[in-house]
Amino acid sequence: MIDKKFKNLEEQIEILKYKGMTITDEEYAKKILLRENYFFLSGYRYPLMRSMTDKHFLPGVTFEELYSLFLFDREIRNIFFKNLLIIENNLKSIFSYQLSKKYGYKEKTYLKSRNFTKDKNKQKQVNDLIKKMKRQIRINGSQHSATAHYMSNYGYIPLWILVKVLSFGIVGELFSIMKYDDQISICKMYNISLEDFSTYLPILSNYRNLCAHEDILYENKTQKHIKGTFYHQILNIKKSDEGEYVKGINDLFALVIIMKRMLSYDEFKNMSLELDKKIENLSYNLHSIKIENILDRMGFPSNYMQLANIERSSIDEK
Repeated sequence: MIDKKFKNLEEQIEILKYKGMTITDEEYAKKILLRENYFFLSGYRYPLMRSMTDKHFLPGVTFEELYSLFLFDREIRNIFFKNLLIIENNLKSIFSYQLSKKYGYKEKTYLKSRNFTKDKNKQKQVNDLIKKMKRQIRINGSQHSATAHYMSNYGYIPLWILVKVLSFGIVGELFSIMKYDDQISICKMYNISLEDFSTYLPILSNYRNLCAHEDILYENKTQKHIKGTFYHQILNIKKSDEGEYVKGINDLFALVIIMKRMLSYDEFKNMSLELDKKIENLSYNLHSIKIENILDRMGFPSNYMQLANIERSSIDEK
């Protein structure tokens, strides 16, 4: 295995120039490379390269174009993140409401195994998750302001407070061990089938964590595929020879469709307008490739903005 040796800023500049990048202001480029990290910045080079085998840049590619794509991903990551947090908060509120209504508001009652699925194959998961939640009570009982308030004043932590300190992953796992009737009640609130809802939760969790850790977002692909929806039909997204939609299945646009189904109309509309503004700005800053190249990597159809104007409730289950 060949070691990756340290390269100073001058050497990093020379590597980029050797690969065909135009750098007119080297001092500016050095400042950006120092602040943003050569490794992370170069992760955005692929759309600007001739091919995956010929790793030189396309003719005329500038450092500013590469940095524009980097900044674009950061900006849309922030947009997605704040809206994913809205969905996360909504889910926590709805889950805690459903379980507290049926099983009580003290951890001694709502954290009993009998309140969850009786599926023999999930009993270990049920017990493990209860332990995780009890552990969060022990850890945050005196540290988190909300949990500390309830513990010191009432001697217990209700589920609607506990969920504030649970990760999105644990919340998704909580749904997976709920009784069928509880799952269906929650799905009806969103007008989403149980099958789709169970697929959406881990995807939302994965993207939430990706955004939080500032990984590359725009061309991320998920292992899970979502089923085609009426939104795919309305946008006239093409299908492959196998009958699967070629966009909006395991790409960033699939996340957009999930969020369309889980955010309010106004929330989704505002998110879409913000995204469209960032896409227009990137289009202005690209010179060597067209914005369609980036949209294709995102899984966005050219008519993606139509989604923002569709009323959700009337068609989600069609």
